[in-house]
Amino acid sequence: MSTTAAPTPPPAEPETAAAAQKESLPTSGRDFLNRIRTGDLGSLRVLFLLAIVWAIFQSQESRFLSSTNIVNLSLQITAVALISVGVVLVLLLGEIDLSVGAVSGVCSAIVAVLSVQHGWAPVPAIIAGVGVGAAIGFFQGFVSTRFGIPTFVVTLAGLLGWQGLQLKVLGETGTVNLEPGLLTDLAGKFLADSTGWIIAIVCIVFYGVGNMRGRQKRVAAGLNAPSMLLVGIRIGAVALAGLLFVYVANQDRGVPVAVLILLGFVAAFDFWTRRTKFGRHIYAVGGNMEAARRSGINVFRVRVVVFSLASSMAAVGGIMAASRLLAVNQSSGGSDLLLNSIAGPVIAGTSLFGGRGNVWSALLGALVIGSISNGMDLLAYTSATKFMVTGAVLLGAVVLDSAARMGRAASGRV
Repeated sequence: MSTTAAPTPPPAEPETAAAAQKESLPTSGRDFLNRIRTGDLGSLRVLFLLAIVWAIFQSQESRFLSSTNIVNLSLQITAVALISVGVVLVLLLGEIDLSVGAVSGVCSAIVAVLSVQHGWAPVPAIIAGVGVGAAIGFFQGFVSTRFGIPTFVVTLAGLLGWQGLQLKVLGETGTVNLEPGLLTDLAGKFLADSTGWIIAIVCIVFYGVGNMRGRQKRVAAGLNAPSMLLVGIRIGAVALAGLLFVYVANQDRGVPVAVLILLGFVAAFDFWTRRTKFGRHIYAVGGNMEAARRSGINVFRVRVVVFSLASSMAAVGGIMAASRLLAVNQSSGGSDLLLNSIAGPVIAGTSLFGGRGNVWSALLGALVIGSISNGMDLLAYTSATKFMVTGAVLLGAVVLDSAARMGRAASGRV
């Protein structure tokens, strides 16, 4: 009688030259261009794109970079960025969720109806709406994984079904106006000037300490660690961006509470995906699902949890959108919301092929997409033009993603 040994998890991936390269500054212009081409400096590429977009619109419309418009822009991108946080998780699996827009609409409708028509307090209503989103994601992830159905098909069916449920929830009136209170304060409250400065400084200090401690731990473990210069550049860039935003926002109404909510979700999910065991499992499943299964990872659980979280974040984004518009109607979650929620992370470097990207791409991508839309609104472009431009930007991002993937393959990297 023969026995077959159970497969054992592979050893931790060694620190390769590619991994070391990510933690160092470019050594030459050629190295810089090569790392841009292969996607290792994806965030820098997005920042260049954002600078170009801002320069173009500012040259055409002097109000674009005004303090009022910057605050408006930060509010406009909040809902999309929150939905994109969940989309990033799905993309890391190499999957797609076409239902997030519809889920945001139906969940915001549930919150509005419970709060306004049934007299629920805002907090229980919000919990109920997010809970429904989680249940929708669980259902879609379970059906897709259990029966081997492509997520494209399952979530496309969800896109249609949840839109119908939204119409059912809203009833004959089709519109529910939110009453003043916590729900409207989510996007309608602003910090006092001094509070904004204090929070910004505290966040910068925590970010700096976290980066320094992370570097020390890698050095102590004998792993490749970023140079002190690179760490300093990262901390300085974040500090400059944060303080500059607070200064500009204080020239208008102050820092929106909605921005703090967004940053809190992004930071929490970024920590969860990069610093926890389950987060690393998401990257593993997205990189090679069969290899992840053979190494002992519960692929079924990872996929179901990810889709549940994606729909939960869609619900959060829908609630935030309702808070900004002070109402929920039949078009909530529609229009270009789905396109923008998926396009943003892809533009910011999260790969459609899975296993590559980070949660911060949700914020950066939403900022690029939001800036383009905001600028075209200021210039009074038609909806047709806006859709075509956004589609062209998305196509360009996908082409760059594919080119980066081929570049990594040509250099012998995953």
